[in-house]
Amino acid sequence: MNEAHLIKIAEELSINVFQVQAVALLLEEGATVPFIARYRKEATGSLDEVAVTSIRDRLKQLEELDARKEAVLKSLEEHGHLTDELKEKVLGAESLAVLEDIYLPYKPKRRTKASIAKEKGLEPLALAIFEQSGADPAAAAAAFVDAEKGVADAEDALSGARDIIAEMVNENEQARAELRLMFAAKSTFRTSVAAGKEIEGAKYKDYFEWEESVVAAPSHRILAMRRGEKEDILNLSLAPPEENALEILRRLFVKGEGPDSILVEAAVADSYKRLLSRSMETEIRLATKERADAEAIRVFAENLRELLLSPPLGPKRVMGFDPGFRTGCKIVCLDPQGKLLHHDTMYLHQPEKAAELVIKLARSFEIEAIAVGNGTAGRETEAFVRGILQKADGNLKKIQVLMVNESGASVYSASEVAREEFPDLDLTVRGSISIGRRLMDPLAELVKIDPKSIGVGQYQHDVDQTALKQSLDDVVVSCVNKVGVDVNTASAQLLTYISGLGPQLAKNIVAHRDENGPFTSRKELRNVRRLGPKAFEQCAGFLRIRNGENPLDSSAVHPESYHIVDAMSRDLDCTVSDLMKQAEIRKKIDILKYVTDKVGVPTLNDILEELAKPGRDPREKFEAFSFAEGIEKIEDLTPGMKLPGIVTNVTAFGAFVDIGVHQDGLVHISELSDSFVKDPSDVVKVQQKVRVTVMDVDVARKRISLSMKTNPGAAKQSSGGQQAAHPTVNKKMTAPKGKSDSPQKKDKDKNRPFNNPFADIFGKK
Repeated sequence: MNEAHLIKIAEELSINVFQVQAVALLLEEGATVPFIARYRKEATGSLDEVAVTSIRDRLKQLEELDARKEAVLKSLEEHGHLTDELKEKVLGAESLAVLEDIYLPYKPKRRTKASIAKEKGLEPLALAIFEQSGADPAAAAAAFVDAEKGVADAEDALSGARDIIAEMVNENEQARAELRLMFAAKSTFRTSVAAGKEIEGAKYKDYFEWEESVVAAPSHRILAMRRGEKEDILNLSLAPPEENALEILRRLFVKGEGPDSILVEAAVADSYKRLLSRSMETEIRLATKERADAEAIRVFAENLRELLLSPPLGPKRVMGFDPGFRTGCKIVCLDPQGKLLHHDTMYLHQPEKAAELVIKLARSFEIEAIAVGNGTAGRETEAFVRGILQKADGNLKKIQVLMVNESGASVYSASEVAREEFPDLDLTVRGSISIGRRLMDPLAELVKIDPKSIGVGQYQHDVDQTALKQSLDDVVVSCVNKVGVDVNTASAQLLTYISGLGPQLAKNIVAHRDENGPFTSRKELRNVRRLGPKAFEQCAGFLRIRNGENPLDSSAVHPESYHIVDAMSRDLDCTVSDLMKQAEIRKKIDILKYVTDKVGVPTLNDILEELAKPGRDPREKFEAFSFAEGIEKIEDLTPGMKLPGIVTNVTAFGAFVDIGVHQDGLVHISELSDSFVKDPSDVVKVQQKVRVTVMDVDVARKRISLSMKTNPGAAKQSSGGQQAAHPTVNKKMTAPKGKSDSPQKKDKDKNRPFNNPFADIFGKK
């Protein structure tokens, strides 16, 4: 374990070194993030999942940096360049960018103009000119004219010398460091439409003529511009004012005004235009992409968390509908555990037969709720079913009819998981089952689908796929373990995400359950094939056994702490069940009495909370929601309408809201609230129920503009640059010009260091 890494991470996260060390040790031992955060609070000083994840990811980054340092040192040694001073600089590099700058002059490279000039013996001439001693370069160059080496005349020699100087400037660490800062702080994105692509690239119209500061550009616009460039619709460039860059290089390398200095200045300009500007543009492009990816992934992860933790209806007898006109509505009837009892087909164009079928099935299977997918014919099916039930007698009137977001249901239907679960059923029937189960328990059903298919991301195919997968997997694991899983009813897919388990152990648990019947205690998990002590330690606290032998098996109290609860019950002369049922008895517990070297107050407080609400579901209580009646398609909308809706996606520029017309509307960030909004996720969450006002409807383009303001359409907020949050607000954006652009101000500030907005990527120096 690298002590320097531990200290560095502790400083970055403003925590103690012992906390970082504890997490690192636990991770090395195979502990998972949820387990560390929930059951090892004494060791980590009660770090939460966010902090533990940050430590894990930062350790990996620093390990990768160390691996690159080793490779660089090996290369330097093999080529005879390694010195003690150079080794110290390599080992001290705080980022990959700084490390590569150190390595660049010694890095094996293809033949360049400079290397060709060196082969001609012109390096001494270049070094002499670079010294700028005042000598005449032309006179010095005459001594290097050599037809056999390919140096025809003095001008040819000077040209080669300039090439060598240009490469020296390009490989200078200080020059690259200063230019990097300047590029990061002063560059501008510029886009224009590629020739002849105006019609084909209409969706990028907002970027046909666009300028924006690199520092200010939000993630969604960076990713949009890059996508447009990738599709050959947009021309994209990134550069600072050229004079600013040349001024930095002149200050570093031009020492006088003589002929040799003039030649050096020409070499500096050539170095910038031919080498440095391209290199720096590539670096800043990658840095802005990394920054944009991180933000887009963060938004996606937050949206996914809200979706997975949507309130469940719970174990009810549910009828699920996968709506359709031509092929009919596929109907399934499920028991409270989600088991398929019956499936059928209903046709909306045969209303009498359809009504008879729905009533028959509802009565036969004692249906308590109906889930209708929100796809094609969803609103029509919902209205039809509601009408049937309203005319029915008895308890049928009490059945709730609820719309369910069916994003990804078709992906699940065609998946290997669905084929294994229902090998003999049609795809649409599988989809209906998924829709019904989503209503009962969104988390248990959605874990079967690739998160990228659920429809809550932003430019998800443009971001780093490895980083995206890691982040989304972390969210799923966090949510599953936060809620806990009933080991006797959970699918193998759901069990896969439990701490310490994986696909194979999850399948082994299900197989053991099928062969031996339901688990009656957590200790029986030890009998599962290949589930060893370490896996048991990691998973046991997150698995629930309802009505088992030990009442604690239904709680989040870990088996390793059962002896503590037993001691509490003995001291109070009661049973564990009494402790869980009677608050008056629990009030008598003095937790300090049970503190040991390994068990502290944080764990004991968690135990008391669990005794009060064993196996509590952290998700909010389910509340029924209905769209406005009579508003079923986009043509039904008119500006000024106030409608209920459900947030389906939150992005950097606003939120998309389902108002029941098969096309989500956009609440732009400037219309989310009467007060200034910096981050839409501060105001709205996925699955949140909201009330919106229709601002504008474009039927042809299927675009709906909505507002959540008290006074919709009020003047855009001016503070914080909110108007620039989306291209449709300002068609062209340039950096604000003011006094700082005056010649006097530029001269005064030319030596002032730039702030580094990408310090986390390039290092803080």
